[in-house]
Amino acid sequence: MTPPSPLRAALLVTGGAVMISFAAVFARLADVAPTSSGFYRMVFGCVGLGILLLAQRHTRAGLGSNWSGSFFIALFFTADIWLWHQSIFYIGPGLSTLLANFQVFILTAVGLIWLRERVGWRFASGLGLASLGLWLLFGRDWAALSGEYRLGVALGLLTALAYGLYILSLRGYQIRHPGIRPEARLAQITLCCAVMLGLINFAEGNSFAIPDTQSLLALVALGLMCQVLGWLLITRGMPFLPAAIVGLLLLLQPSLSIAWDMMIFGLRLNAWQYLGAALALMGIYLGFRSAARRGAREARRGERG
Repeated sequence: MTPPSPLRAALLVTGGAVMISFAAVFARLADVAPTSSGFYRMVFGCVGLGILLLAQRHTRAGLGSNWSGSFFIALFFTADIWLWHQSIFYIGPGLSTLLANFQVFILTAVGLIWLRERVGWRFASGLGLASLGLWLLFGRDWAALSGEYRLGVALGLLTALAYGLYILSLRGYQIRHPGIRPEARLAQITLCCAVMLGLINFAEGNSFAIPDTQSLLALVALGLMCQVLGWLLITRGMPFLPAAIVGLLLLLQPSLSIAWDMMIFGLRLNAWQYLGAALALMGIYLGFRSAARRGAREARRGERG
């Protein structure tokens, strides 16, 4: 398969980032419980991945292997989806998505502790900027926020933790089982998550009924466009671009999620919160650069080994 040109790779990542920026919007537009929207995200994601695996035989490589590993990974991904969809319900699509992107600091912090590396200036600066941005967004008026809003902020930060652990576990199992295609692994994880979220939804006493056409279309788009197509575009374009470009393009997801929240759901921020959001995005970008540089060093060490 011929590698894409830098321009085409950039367009792939950009298109994927734009698509996944709508994930929280679709979850909010669906008139179902937060766990129900997460469940149907996985159900329709399974449909999309099933079509892909049937259409492209090579993507099925390893589909029958290491289901126990995929179940373990799915535990973290299920936690990520459940926490995030609850956070969307309490504080809206834009800010919940911004908080979820703090996962880059979880990834880097775990790597630094595990490998006992020094904290680089990018990570330290990024964490400092993101923390200041977080305080400007929520901390200045924390006492005036409702209990539900505070819960939504906490759930958003827990989403970042769960998502970071999901990425770390996925990366670890893929390194140990290189014969499993990413599409096949994603299909395994998505199916496991659908089962788990379905059980949680049943335990919560939520209905599985989809109430109207708008909800159905939103859930289908959430599963097919965001869960499958968006991430496939990103993963196919990322390896052919410099980390700095990838980091900037991926910032489209939280940035656009905030924009959609403003345009569709009427999110309003004051001047301090705008500054906080900008600082948080800058911090996330520096955190991504730090993680990318550490990943490159690990790859070089692996090649020498």
